[in-house]
Amino acid sequence: MNRENKKKSFEKGYYKTHACNETFTCKLCGRIVTPEGAGTNHRNHCPNCLSSLHVDDEPGDRLADCGGIMEPVAVWVKKNGEWAIIHRCRVCGKISSNRVAADDNPIKLMSIAMKPLTSPPFPIERIEEMTRLMGGEGSVK
Repeated sequence: MNRENKKKSFEKGYYKTHACNETFTCKLCGRIVTPEGAGTNHRNHCPNCLSSLHVDDEPGDRLADCGGIMEPVAVWVKKNGEWAIIHRCRVCGKISSNRVAADDNPIKLMSIAMKPLTSPPFPIERIEEMTRLMGGEGSVK
C-alpha cells in the first residue's frame, strides 16, 4: 500500500494508537524491512541504513506531503538512557527524533555518534596551542 492510499484509508492519528505491522522496501538502500525484531510496534526506519521517509507532520499522522528521505544525522541519549536517532529530511529540512530499534545496525549508530569527534570544528593540530591560550599547560603528554 503506497503512502497516498494510507492517507486516504486511515483516519488522522491512526498510527499513533495502532501498530504498523507492514513490510516495506527502504527507498535508500533497497533492503526489505519487516516489523519483526524492532522491539516496538512502530517501525519507522530501516535497520540497515537508518533512513526513513517523511510521511508524518506529527508522529503517526501520515499527513506530510513531502515524502522525502529522512537521513540519520545524529543520535542523542534520553534521560532514561535510551538512544534516539535525529533524522533530517533531504527535501524540506524537517528534523525529527525516532527511538532506536532493537535490530538497528550498531556500527551505523556508532559511526553517527562518533562523527562530531572525528570532524571537530577546529584544526585538531592546534589543540595544544588552544589549550595554552586557555591557561593550561598546552601539552597532551
